[in-house]
Amino acid sequence: MQYDKLEVVDLCVSVVDNRRAYVHAEEKEILKGVNLVINRDEVHAIMGPNGSGKSTLAASIAGAPGYKITSGDILLTLDGNTQSILDLTVDARARAGIFLARQTPTAVDGITLSNFLRTAKTAIDGLAPNVCTWIKELDAAMEHLKMDKSLASRSLNVGFSGGEKKHAEILQLEILRPKFAILDETDSGLDVDALKTVCDEINRTKLDAKFGALLITHYTHILEYVEPDFVHVFADGQIVESGGSSLAKKLEISGYAEYIK
Repeated sequence: MQYDKLEVVDLCVSVVDNRRAYVHAEEKEILKGVNLVINRDEVHAIMGPNGSGKSTLAASIAGAPGYKITSGDILLTLDGNTQSILDLTVDARARAGIFLARQTPTAVDGITLSNFLRTAKTAIDGLAPNVCTWIKELDAAMEHLKMDKSLASRSLNVGFSGGEKKHAEILQLEILRPKFAILDETDSGLDVDALKTVCDEINRTKLDAKFGALLITHYTHILEYVEPDFVHVFADGQIVESGGSSLAKKLEISGYAEYIK
């Protein structure tokens, strides 16, 4: 039996340094041959120092603009069919089942959180959810996350606190139920109680939707609540070591000094 999987193959990615655009556009290589296979229902944690390329990997998988794939591939296998997603747009990747919870969620004025989620759900399912069913589902999901339900009628992330933005990202995760979820520093800006609530919801949704997860973090706190199957150390645009939960505990004690050139 062939499992659904997301595979990063020898991926090299460059970005344009816009700070030098007034002189000339200068490309900087960030990812330098990343290889990673995430099977559905697995949790992979990526840890590493600032500037090592973790968020670039997340953005490149999701298809965010501004990142140039110079070599390698990203493959998505669903129901035994494998395709490269490099030519797919951001929304096409989302419809295929790839979800990105961003480190800094975008604020969108004029579109309520509820309408945003219902539109996204319709695009993925191909059919708009029944209004009564939708209201009950959204209310229940917000209750799980202990969210103020008035946020549903406010513009997406506009005026939201840092914690409210992160809760709204995980709300999307529950509503949209992707096949693969990339969670980029979801733990940043959350206090202990909020972190536990968010992690409980990640675990609950994962149990139902059985998505594969790529969890990007600097610290081990989130891994106390969301248990990883694999832990990878990211440094200088590459995965330099992989292991289990014990590797995360080692990093908590010794830090990243031995991986920094």
